[in-house]
Amino acid sequence: MKAFTADTCDPDLVVKELLNGKGAVVIKGLFSKDEIADARSIIMDYSQNADKVTHFQGNAEETGKLDLQRRVWNLLAKGDVFSKMAAEPTVMAILRKFLGSEFIMGSIAANRILPGGPGQEPHIDYPYWDFHSEKTHPIGLNSSFPMNAQVSIILDPFTEESGATAYVPGSQKELRYPVEADGFYDNCERMLGEPGDLVLFFGATWHCAMPNNSNHDRNAVLIQYLPKWVKPMEDMPAALSSAFVDNASKDLRQLLGLNYPYPEVLDAAKAGNTEGRK
Repeated sequence: MKAFTADTCDPDLVVKELLNGKGAVVIKGLFSKDEIADARSIIMDYSQNADKVTHFQGNAEETGKLDLQRRVWNLLAKGDVFSKMAAEPTVMAILRKFLGSEFIMGSIAANRILPGGPGQEPHIDYPYWDFHSEKTHPIGLNSSFPMNAQVSIILDPFTEESGATAYVPGSQKELRYPVEADGFYDNCERMLGEPGDLVLFFGATWHCAMPNNSNHDRNAVLIQYLPKWVKPMEDMPAALSSAFVDNASKDLRQLLGLNYPYPEVLDAAKAGNTEGRK
């Protein structure tokens, strides 16, 4: 996995790597120790009770370890640090090239895997994540253009022992769901990093969280970005206060999809609101 810093991060090179290279990059030291500590403290507080587990839980249910995989949703409402993370300028510049200048955010959540947590099954991400049911998607759908970018902001060391995300380099080039015959675990590499690093990858890349065999938690902020016309996974504006939405920055309003008017009731729309949309 190619490594960049904020100073050396050329959006064109990153986009090339996401589309035609390994499918993932790491940007080192993008967030300060204080920002990481703030985000981690909030996530630990909200995830003390194991009321929600992660997606693609693998054998967690069978092994009785559901409580060792925990999600915290609606992070924008839980701390200002998450708004900063979501609209980080280096990432915004990359994604404007990768997903179009008016891309949106589909979800922002935390994934906490406790020591002993079993990880996930290999998968691809929304809106591709049910592509094992090909008939539910348009004919000829392929990876010639991206409909997803995933960000993992690392809050605890991502090592092989702690269950750093595994991925198969180059798998994003052929859009299909991983199957057992692909030998995922024989061909995978790891998204390794330190607190403050950010991993950016094309969500069509086969990947999964691995078992946490360390003696510490493995926390990350997970952010999903989408082209403006892909229906987001979370209805974030509905979960936020009107004051938050009213005071959101220009970039956050874009990420919340507030700049894109559809769907709307067109026969009730004012003429002034529909000019230029034909």
